[in-house]
Amino acid sequence: MTIKTTFLVQAFTIKRKRLVPGDREVSPTESGALKKAEAMASRMPGTAALRIMADDETGEFEGVTILGQFGEVPEGFAESLQGD
Repeated sequence: MTIKTTFLVQAFTIKRKRLVPGDREVSPTESGALKKAEAMASRMPGTAALRIMADDETGEFEGVTILGQFGEVPEGFAESLQGD
């Protein structure tokens, strides 16, 4: 079992007066994801930088951490990542 860490920037857009997930971009480093999320937030309603840890063989999630949020993010975004 090999755990792979991926850094992701999730953008949010407004559709029908609701904040919804938009484009996602992968970043090679944690600091890169934070910088990219902060920069993207200047032209989007909001962004979040995430660290995703998953089993490289099965794809099973081990954990998701919000590294930073910029601008507006949907209510309950953090809770939705926990998934249960």
